[in-house]
Amino acid sequence: MSKYIATRAIRGANALVTEADVMLNKALAEKGADTPVSFPNTAYYLPTILGMTGKSIEKIGDLKAVMDYTRGLLHPVPAGKHWTPYLGETLDSGMATLLAAETIEAIRFIYGLQPESVSDDFILSGGTSYGGANGHGHLNGPIDDIQLRSWGIQLVDGRMPGFAAIVGCAKNNATAVKIVRELQRRNILTFLSGNVNGRSIIHQLQEEGVELGYNTFTVPFGTDTISAIYALGFATRSALTFGGMKPGMSREILLYNKERVFAFVLALGEVDDLKYAAAAGAINFGFPVIADTVIPEILPTGITTYEHVVSMPFDAIDGKDDLEKAERLVQKCIEIRGVKVKVSNVDVPVPYGSAFEGEVVRKADLRVEFGGKHARCYEYLHMAKLDDVTDGKIEVIGPDFSQVAAQGYMDMGIVIKVAGRQMQQDFEPVLERQVHYFVNGASGIQHVGQRDIAWIRISNAAADKGFSLESFGKILHARFHEDFGAIVDKVQVTIVTDPALHAEWLEKARAAYDFRNKRLADLTDDKVDEFYSCTLCQSFAPNHVCVVSPERLGLCGAYNWLDCKASFSINPTGPNQPIKLGKLIDDRKGYWQGTNDYAALGSHGVVQEVSMYSIMENPMTACGCFECIVMLIPEANGVMVLSREDTAMTPAGMTFSTLAGIAGGGMQTPGVMGVGKFYLISPKFISSDGGFKRIVWMSSVLKNSMADEFKAVCIREGDPDFMEKIADDRSATTVDELLAWLEAHNHPAMAMEPMF
Repeated sequence: MSKYIATRAIRGANALVTEADVMLNKALAEKGADTPVSFPNTAYYLPTILGMTGKSIEKIGDLKAVMDYTRGLLHPVPAGKHWTPYLGETLDSGMATLLAAETIEAIRFIYGLQPESVSDDFILSGGTSYGGANGHGHLNGPIDDIQLRSWGIQLVDGRMPGFAAIVGCAKNNATAVKIVRELQRRNILTFLSGNVNGRSIIHQLQEEGVELGYNTFTVPFGTDTISAIYALGFATRSALTFGGMKPGMSREILLYNKERVFAFVLALGEVDDLKYAAAAGAINFGFPVIADTVIPEILPTGITTYEHVVSMPFDAIDGKDDLEKAERLVQKCIEIRGVKVKVSNVDVPVPYGSAFEGEVVRKADLRVEFGGKHARCYEYLHMAKLDDVTDGKIEVIGPDFSQVAAQGYMDMGIVIKVAGRQMQQDFEPVLERQVHYFVNGASGIQHVGQRDIAWIRISNAAADKGFSLESFGKILHARFHEDFGAIVDKVQVTIVTDPALHAEWLEKARAAYDFRNKRLADLTDDKVDEFYSCTLCQSFAPNHVCVVSPERLGLCGAYNWLDCKASFSINPTGPNQPIKLGKLIDDRKGYWQGTNDYAALGSHGVVQEVSMYSIMENPMTACGCFECIVMLIPEANGVMVLSREDTAMTPAGMTFSTLAGIAGGGMQTPGVMGVGKFYLISPKFISSDGGFKRIVWMSSVLKNSMADEFKAVCIREGDPDFMEKIADDRSATTVDELLAWLEAHNHPAMAMEPMF
């Protein structure tokens, strides 16, 4: 253990705890002990404090006990003449630093100093807030729970292999951009904070026009060092959300992060006492620290997987220029943390990776769009015989967009022909649905929708770099081979803009869509002899088991029965395994010998039975990636449905964030269940408990976004006007208001048999 690092970390921790004490005393005097304190849009109070101490901080006065505990973690600065064991003292000081930092940030929220303001021209995509009365935007501040869970499926299925916490300022702007692009290319979530002499990597990226925010996997927390606490809070909440950990299980939470959350800290520029102290806090979580300056190193002791602290002076890195050095710096970080990265080799003239999937191409940046309000864009994938497909052939039939005016539009069709010895017709819609993800991976390209309502935008920046219609074909050819090579042997892509051929292929595509719709409608649970498991989320929620059937898709909404069938064909030893149903035990509640046997095995004995069609008896568990929460409202004899996007208060007296802590973590809780939103329209939706007519309250967001689907369900259920009987956040936010609404609208749940 380096005495130099120990000295500076301990000294930095003592200074920050003193600062936190001063701020807390000031807040107590000026605001009072009963003033509420929290981070916005999270059910985890102050998450690092909650996870490490078990204390739920609701008001300023609660922070006094936290600071007492924090001071107990401090140690005197090492004397100059004596060598003593420093690792334990340094780690204690690191934890004290994190608790003090979270205390300070919470107090800043009380005074309106968080999230940190930025200049008007710093446009953030998907951050906590942008704009406001003062006309200024804000840096992100803490990640809200909705975003944490929306990233969940990407964290567990490997598309997002880990996260990087960058603190400080790069050598120059070009280096800053290159570092971030290399992380994005590898789909690594990146958190930004800190500064060197007042200048932050956030400023550098802002000046270069790099889009920041949730949508691009690159989130700016703040320009001071302590804002890095939001990254450690994110890590703590990952354990609480997906790992089933409970507040106060500090050792288990730290081990969970070491073993399952692949993260590292990259310190750019000068490292001061506070940065050493914060780095010591990160090491507690098993996250190594890599610096681009000369600092002492700490070799492995078991706290992290490999090295604890690594010095990689930027100018000493082998490389022909700063950009190559930046690339090698990122590679070293990945190597030290042991992040398993899968990089797509796609021959297009723009950066490519999942980190670009959420980019928005705004009107001012638009070169051309296909689909949308003024044009028709469709995508159609179909299988053919091996001899009828020329692998790698990419044709553009019709004019390109060079003659289209800037911000103009045109019709386009993407026709993909695939062949393979293991390819099946059932896989066509599964593969076709991947076009959205594959195309969106290109920087400067925005893809929305699917089938014949696709909408694609190309930005000026992408067009200037040479992105063309042929580039779509190159992306699809490369990615289908990479991701579906086990079933796809050949891929041929035709981009159609010729008006006559566009109309001809559109007619063929719509006929195929109609055939698939009828095929899926006929595929019911009683017509198959096997369901599928999905254990993707066990990388985060070890005891959670997901059983996917034709009439019940995965709770994340990303995997249906056909997806799982395709996945098993692609990877027979992967996360989606067939579950032979065996003996039927109860067809009303959905019990089979096979599903029960799998539940016990897959959950490591935690769950003994699972009912496919009930929320009240042995409901399926959830990890935290669910799209919706279904919860019993006892007084109403029905259930409410809350969607992830909705932050409104519910009649249960809790928001989505709070309810998610009850529904997730792999725990089986009767009356509470996480589901995929399209399960709501399935005939098997809680069918043993009364089905769709048990819904008494629903998020207005969900009502509006799935209005057409719900209308069809109401007709199926024999009550075309049923949606008007369901309350939402605009009509009822308390149980009394809900009951009054249900009585006034004669909701059938009030007359149905009791749910329990």
